[in-house]
Amino acid sequence: MSENENGETSGGTLVRSITWKQGLFIALGVPILILPSLYDVAGTLWAFSIIMWTICVLQGFLQNTAYGEMVTVFPRAAGLPGCAQVVFEPVDKTKKYNTGKMIGAFCAWCYWFAWTPVVSIFTLMIGDYLQYFVPALADVDTLLLYVILGLVIVTAMTLISARGLTGGSVFGLVLAIIAIVPLVVILVAALFTGGDGGGAMFDFSIITNEFLPPGWDWGATDIMLLFGCFALAQWSGCAWETAALYGPEYKEPHTDVPKALFACGIICLVLYFFVATVVYGSLGDAGINGHYNAIGEWVDGAGYHSIGPIAEAVFGNIGGPIALTLLVAAMVLIIQTGFLGSSRTLFYMSHEGNMPKFLGKQNKHGMPLNAMLVVSAFNMILVVTATVQIGDFVGGPMMILAASAVAYCLAHVVALSAYYKSKTDARFKDLERPFSAPKGWKYISLGMVFYEAIILIPCLIYWMNLDGDGNFAIQLTTIVGVIILLVFFPIWFYTQRTNPGTINSETEETD
Repeated sequence: MSENENGETSGGTLVRSITWKQGLFIALGVPILILPSLYDVAGTLWAFSIIMWTICVLQGFLQNTAYGEMVTVFPRAAGLPGCAQVVFEPVDKTKKYNTGKMIGAFCAWCYWFAWTPVVSIFTLMIGDYLQYFVPALADVDTLLLYVILGLVIVTAMTLISARGLTGGSVFGLVLAIIAIVPLVVILVAALFTGGDGGGAMFDFSIITNEFLPPGWDWGATDIMLLFGCFALAQWSGCAWETAALYGPEYKEPHTDVPKALFACGIICLVLYFFVATVVYGSLGDAGINGHYNAIGEWVDGAGYHSIGPIAEAVFGNIGGPIALTLLVAAMVLIIQTGFLGSSRTLFYMSHEGNMPKFLGKQNKHGMPLNAMLVVSAFNMILVVTATVQIGDFVGGPMMILAASAVAYCLAHVVALSAYYKSKTDARFKDLERPFSAPKGWKYISLGMVFYEAIILIPCLIYWMNLDGDGNFAIQLTTIVGVIILLVFFPIWFYTQRTNPGTINSETEETD
């Protein structure tokens, strides 16, 4: 592997062009991931969801510390899916179909399925906010609105990202300034103003009075719902590992990776606690999920528009347009994060011989354009699938999110196993570790494997298949998720006949 004077690498790898600050800017969209699941988690756990969000981000430090080390051990592998493919790469490469290679590839596929729907989920949410704030759009056909939005968003993402990652990080910084900071200002303002009596909209007594839902007794069902929410929230609260995904593109991966990773984690820890606290303390269950008024009429809650009523209460008549502008900008930022990450996953899967060759093609700027186009097309399919009503089932952001959250759990199971293997396997355990997790971290990662596989995944499946009456019945969400996960296997077996892979093992070749 060679590197030219501009820091560009040959042999099918991406360009080393960004610093840890630029990687952090790209990942700064992660705190916005709380928005789509804030409503559903609060509806299940009420104010206790604040504690759950905080614990969830702390869980991310346990997992992402391992990933930060693993990415620096294999500096040409793209984040946790790339490392899993390297670690599980077979020693005997004469076999056409190797179980180890398939395991690593399945991790990457699950990770891709976890991150790719970010584009469609937030496209749907942008559509919801537009209809909420712009009365003229309330009567527009929902499917048509979502499709138009989706086409505009994926086209813009492709055109911006195709010119290189450095430009993408500048775009991310601009959006972080105009979206995340003012969003925090809206919530801070709710601590001092916006209430009906002229005081603060935020009321801590709402949290203490509604700490847990009525009838919550910590029985088996409640415990399963709690861990189901943990699994769902993990998709948001632990996702700052994306800062490590750009390992092959950092100029100094051994220092840039931990700096970007932990800076993003600390920001997420503060913001997730703050957002969950202020939103619930301002709206309560009635404001978020809806309630019956004094004359017995049902009043809809804010739902996925949970920031909207707060902005309106704080800023009055101009609150709607301000909230719309800021929230759409913030959602575009996280769409960019998911778009960039998922396209790189496909790119590296192709070069490892786990996806068709055309996904490993780069344009003149060194960007995986074909992978970007596939990500765009897949998300347009998800937008349509989540919008169409089938029988009594109505889709929406949560249908996509719950399915991708299962894939995210599976990705962690394999990736954390890969970390443990990288610390114990004779091929990897003596490799240089520019950034090293504390001693004994391999056992923590092994414990997290069992936590994800034995507790989180079953509880999430239980949570996502409860019907409106609280009965367990297989929902469309599960069917969609299973189909997408299983599609991997025919694609992978086909790829083994057509694409042997071009990137050699990290243990056989170094930069």
